[in-house]
Amino acid sequence: MRPHVNLIRGLRFRLTVSYLLLFSALLVVIGLYFRHNLQVQTEGDVRAVLEEVWGEAKGYLKIENYRPNWIADQTDPEDAHIVDRLRYVILLTDANGNILLDSPVYESIGIDSPAEIRRILALKEPEVHIRTDAAGTPYMIKAGVMPDDHGQRYFFAIGRPLSDSEHTVKTFTTDYFLSLLAIIPLTGLLGWALAGRAIQPVNEVAQAAQKVTGSNLSLQIPLRGSGDELDHLIGSFNRMTTRLEDSFEQIRRFSTDVSHELRTPLTAIRGQLEVALFTAQTVEQYRDAMVNALEDVEQLSSIVRALLLLSQAESGQVVLQKTILDLGEVAEDVVDQFQIPAEEKQVRLTARIEPGVLISADRTQMERLFSNLLSNAVKYTPAGGTVQVRVKLEASQRDEKKNWGRIEIEDTGVGIPEENLPHIFDRFYRVRNAETNLIQGLGLGLSFVAWIVKAHGGQIDVTSTAGAGTRFTVRLPAEATAVAPMNEEHPAAVEPQRL
Repeated sequence: MRPHVNLIRGLRFRLTVSYLLLFSALLVVIGLYFRHNLQVQTEGDVRAVLEEVWGEAKGYLKIENYRPNWIADQTDPEDAHIVDRLRYVILLTDANGNILLDSPVYESIGIDSPAEIRRILALKEPEVHIRTDAAGTPYMIKAGVMPDDHGQRYFFAIGRPLSDSEHTVKTFTTDYFLSLLAIIPLTGLLGWALAGRAIQPVNEVAQAAQKVTGSNLSLQIPLRGSGDELDHLIGSFNRMTTRLEDSFEQIRRFSTDVSHELRTPLTAIRGQLEVALFTAQTVEQYRDAMVNALEDVEQLSSIVRALLLLSQAESGQVVLQKTILDLGEVAEDVVDQFQIPAEEKQVRLTARIEPGVLISADRTQMERLFSNLLSNAVKYTPAGGTVQVRVKLEASQRDEKKNWGRIEIEDTGVGIPEENLPHIFDRFYRVRNAETNLIQGLGLGLSFVAWIVKAHGGQIDVTSTAGAGTRFTVRLPAEATAVAPMNEEHPAAVEPQRL
């Protein structure tokens, strides 16, 4: 069931409104643009007509003895029509503003004042301006100088109405914007439909997300195949559920391992104390029971400390105490500690260490790194197998001035299946098969190793073949004072193998 979504706050509504506002604004801008162009064009047409009648008036109107005279054949209908058209909006005055010729239409516009007439007569070119009559009808007026045959300057103005032009622009504006009242609602409906179709995959992802629970994290949403942002979102969602499934699986495994690891010492402690309580009769019997219980308590404390330490390390609470260390010396010390456990398992532990490999590191963490890797190697190598430790200086392939301290720990143990390799450094992860299920552990050792290597700016790689063995390779930044790697012509630089 889809949850109730407020309509106004819904993504579909907001997309529709955004689309509608953008489209409406675009239509308004287009309408205003064409209205402006239409107004300019119609006014240009009137101006062209005004220029035409200005020239005709100069040809038909002459001033003789202070009197205007139309030079036209009044019996000719064409000449008579031209003169009537010229006389429609016209004004002729002398330099003082005395009217020689005018029309009723021009009078309704307003006769120019003497000051305005003198201003126009002082201009080099005629002036075009727009004026309106008392009814608000606009006229385009061209005013300038008209000389007579004796060079006397007269004020002459002629005009043409702009009412037809304004009517055309007004009609276009009215029709266009009234049509928007029908277009915009239809556009809104179309936008609503398109927005619904656009967010449908998002709704499908949301519905699928609601179905995800701890028991069906394997749920995957099929890709649409379009390769767009929604496919990217679906792919990210699928990868997220995969990571969640892996995390929950690790937690379930961890819970099982912790339950087993904690139950064993707790059961032993309880059993030993109960036996001592009901059967012990001497001080020595009580002492033995307490010693055995304390050993199991120590094992329990070790587990808790490991969990706490890893949590502190991953949260940045562990501060490294770095000093200049000889990586080979650290390796020798840890290898010596593991000789007895290796002999007990009948595993041959050897070391091939190059001297003078100096690094800046925390000795405690370096010892923990070697201990965790060697512990796993010895633990997962059957009797008769071998574990080899190698430490040497390695030149960087990218930077000639940079060297690495290289650690290799290789065993001939049970190996790691290829599908498990990407996860072995994950917290609480353990390889599950018939050969490893009998070996106890929490899956924290390699998580420690990965954190230590990362904290020291190093790299760790692993190669393994199931049933044949595993090799861990760790590279840590070496100090500039480290001894350069010896070539094969100087065998003394390499210590012999030791048991």
